[in-house]
Amino acid sequence: MTIHVVLADDQELVRAGLRMVIDTTPDVEVVGEAATGAQAVRLARELRPEVVVMDIRMPGMDGIEATQMITADSPATGVVILTTYDTDANVYAALRAGAGGFLVKDMALDDILTAVHVVAAGDALIAPGVTRRLIAQFAGRPEPAPVPELDRITAREREVLTLVGRGMSNAELAAHLHISAGTAKTHVANLLAKLDARDRVQLVILAYQSGLVAPTR
Repeated sequence: MTIHVVLADDQELVRAGLRMVIDTTPDVEVVGEAATGAQAVRLARELRPEVVVMDIRMPGMDGIEATQMITADSPATGVVILTTYDTDANVYAALRAGAGGFLVKDMALDDILTAVHVVAAGDALIAPGVTRRLIAQFAGRPEPAPVPELDRITAREREVLTLVGRGMSNAELAAHLHISAGTAKTHVANLLAKLDARDRVQLVILAYQSGLVAPTR
């Protein structure tokens, strides 16, 4: 399957560089470019791409607001935030808005392509440095917070949630639990529905909040 991508960045040079790399990748195709958040929302609505690669700072509507609108309007479209400004405020705002990936622009282009594939498959990918900061937030909490929603899930789903919290993809879940990839995907979908989670990133946060996964200190 070809992954259709919209590039949203107010710098034409950045878009050109990303397009050049993507054009050499057989299963990924750039179908649109946007220089503003509003343009990104419009193109996502018209083209229904699998992934939007989104900058944060753009004229008018920024990438956070655009991400929120895109994920609300088209849940099948994943958003990869690609920014120079990886502040905690931007990370949390992007994840709350529904982004499935958060990368910084000094990462290798291969890592950006990997993120496009991962998010298109319904998984999440966050830059390692950003992940360490997120986990540090949980490590600083004295006790896990109770999550009443966990009463809705089965023992098997609790096991899957724990593994998702440890960063496993659907393929890794399937291999670890000796189940098919389709069954792993179904378990994750059931967790999203039962826990009212928008995406896999929220499942990871719930796993830490509930104490199913303990931060490494």
